Amino acid sequence: MKNFKRLALLFAFLLVVGVLAACGGSSEEEGSGSEDGGSGDSITVGGSSAMQPLVAAAAEEYMAENSDAQIDVQGGGSGTGLSEVAAGNFDIGNSDYFAETKDDIDAEELVDHKVAVVGMTAAAHPEVGVDNLSKDELKDIFTGEITNWSEVGGADEEITLVNRPDGSGTRATFNEFGLDGEEPAEGITEDSSNRVMQIVNDTPGAVGYLSFAYFERNEDIVPMGIDGVEPTDENVQSGEFPIWAYQHSYTQGEPEGLEKDFLDYMMSEEVQTTILPDQGYIPATEMEVERDAEGNESEIE
Repeated sequence: MKNFKRLALLFAFLLVVGVLAACGGSSEEEGSGSEDGGSGDSITVGGSSAMQPLVAAAAEEYMAENSDAQIDVQGGGSGTGLSEVAAGNFDIGNSDYFAETKDDIDAEELVDHKVAVVGMTAAAHPEVGVDNLSKDELKDIFTGEITNWSEVGGADEEITLVNRPDGSGTRATFNEFGLDGEEPAEGITEDSSNRVMQIVNDTPGAVGYLSFAYFERNEDIVPMGIDGVEPTDENVQSGEFPIWAYQHSYTQGEPEGLEKDFLDYMMSEEVQTTILPDQGYIPATEMEVERDAEGNESEIE
């Protein structure tokens, strides 16, 4: 009987020790989870491929200065940036156009951070023999009315159109402000601006559209002037060159933690005056004109 009581007491003691150990382990795990919120030092930023070089360069510099931070920068297009940040899959969603222009996005749930302005224009193969088009010629080329460069004073070369897919912010901006709302004819469709740049460079007679940043990376492809106005930062800032867009970084609600810190860094003097111009972008603060979500333009007083 005494041996039985001793065994019972030993069993009870071990049971209590086990329960306490389990509670202690659970408490420790819960504490470590709440300390960093599950994602305190890591965020995913994605969307607009026109913005990707800028955001990637800024993220690289930020992580060099903040070794405990991890910023994963992805592309996918502006539509992806908006839908993924709205769904909570991206911490920051990048877009070349306003969220209000997308019917399937609840823009009221998102906060807009205009980090830059980007100029865009038609990009042609180096040997087309043309570097300026009238607005009507530009529209006729992309809608398929003009099919050979000789029709606009260039080489006797058939025109090959290179488009971005639906959902691309670059496409939406080019269609609205370059083609006055007209849709381009069918051609080659590429998912990223990098691929458009490569196809245009390698395909005789090809023409697509790119942000100014990509002409910094490939000086062989031809950036088209429009109605005698050169595609320069200065002409975008003054409102003389028509094809441009804000570079939006959207968050779900007001940003906090690393999201806020990185967006603050994007607006810092280091990025706005050094990284941003080096990457071919225009600071929003240097614009002399502004646009709203409906595309209405006005002078900044």
